[in-house]
Amino acid sequence: MAKLNENYEAMIIFSLKEGEEKVKTLEEKFKKLIEQNGTLENIDEWGKRKLAYEINYETEGYYVLYTFTSKSEFPAELDRVLKITDGVMRSMTTVKMPEAAK
Repeated sequence: MAKLNENYEAMIIFSLKEGEEKVKTLEEKFKKLIEQNGTLENIDEWGKRKLAYEINYETEGYYVLYTFTSKSEFPAELDRVLKITDGVMRSMTTVKMPEAAK
């Protein structure tokens, strides 16, 4: 039997090229998108950090980790939207391992 909802984590690195106001706007956009399609459990802002390697001539990015629960179809849609959004440098969505299984 398939699970109806699954726990996920999405790490998103936002570009700082257009300023921190743009970062806050994008952060809020993805918060609303996740809330519309699931249950947002936590937003962990890691803030501005140096990248391991240069991406599009940038050496720093703004890291945000979203923890949420949703149906299994939503992460693919989230990934699609992340890939076409200007200001998103990199992103990765993973299934969060339950505490009991660790």
